Amino acid sequence: MAVITPTGHACGAVVTDLDARAINDAEAAELRSALDEHHVLVFPDQRMSNDELERFSEAFGRLGTDPWFIPIEGSDHIAEIRRDADEEAPLFGEGWHSDWSFLDSPPVATCLLGLTIPPVGGDTLFANQHLAYDRLPDDLKSRLEGLIAKHSDRFIYGKGSMHDPASDETAGQTMAIRGDRDPYDGQHPLVRIHEGNGRPALFSTLGYVQGVVDMEDDEARSLLREIHEHQIDDAVIYRHRWEPDMAVVWDNRSVLHRATGGYEGHDRLLRRTTIVR
Repeated sequence: MAVITPTGHACGAVVTDLDARAINDAEAAELRSALDEHHVLVFPDQRMSNDELERFSEAFGRLGTDPWFIPIEGSDHIAEIRRDADEEAPLFGEGWHSDWSFLDSPPVATCLLGLTIPPVGGDTLFANQHLAYDRLPDDLKSRLEGLIAKHSDRFIYGKGSMHDPASDETAGQTMAIRGDRDPYDGQHPLVRIHEGNGRPALFSTLGYVQGVVDMEDDEARSLLREIHEHQIDDAVIYRHRWEPDMAVVWDNRSVLHRATGGYEGHDRLLRRTTIVR
């Protein structure tokens, strides 16, 4: 069986002694349980074809499609996370978020496989939202009981947004992002109970959450900013350093994540699948 070693940080574990191209049912069950426990799984030295990446991802659940990414040729389920060395468009994914939280049924997990990894920069940060909730003051936990957040992608994707492919600001953007869809809007509890591990977690992000149901906008913004300070405290963060042929799977119900830059002058390319279970 695979060897699963915790990172020693706020979340994450490294999985070794495993061939990601040939996972059996027992190994898949072990990995799903490990993801429930550690929230981020790192798989070094896993060179995979596109078909093999899809099969590996299916060990964690059913493959879904991304609402805004144009998939690569030959696959409905794989998108490229790409930035060229000379690119000047806004850095993709730099704000803290849970993938596609604005959907009625957000994906449970995401997988990235590193192909071209720059020698510096490009780390991904993960923030453990179970731990963030556990660390909240009791009075703040009480204030969050029963509150429903209003999620939307209208400022991030689509016409006139940050990543609108037709805007001057995104000229030269190498990410294949759609610009022809209406915004998505969804509602989810600010505190969610994870179906796999039974633990509460904060489910909020300043990029996608636009308000709170039955709460005045000013009050909602103040509350969301207060929560956010706890969500991204250094004590709940694991900084992941990429290597070529490294796969990472994370649980969108348990962590927020964000991209970092610092690799100007270098190409960066990863392939991504979305797992909807």
